[in-house]
Amino acid sequence: MVGLGTQDSYAEAREFVTRHGVTFRMLWEEGFASWDAFGIQGQPASILVSKDGLELKRWIGRLYDDDHADILRLAT
Repeated sequence: MVGLGTQDSYAEAREFVTRHGVTFRMLWEEGFASWDAFGIQGQPASILVSKDGLELKRWIGRLYDDDHADILRLAT
C-alpha cells in the first residue's frame, strides 16, 4: 500500500501522517497532478492497482469492513 498526499507543504503532509497514524509509505507532491492523473477529486479515495498498472477498483470515501474483504479478494 502506498499513500499519495498532495498537501500544500511537506510540513502539512508530515502533520497529516502523524495525526492519522499512517504506518505505510506515503508519497507527496506540492500540486495535484497525480490526483488529476487518477481522477481523484477529494479524500479519502482508494484505488487498487494491479502489479501491471491496471486499475482493478476504486473506492471514494471511507473504507468499511466489506471493502477490506473485497480488496483482499481482488488482490489475490
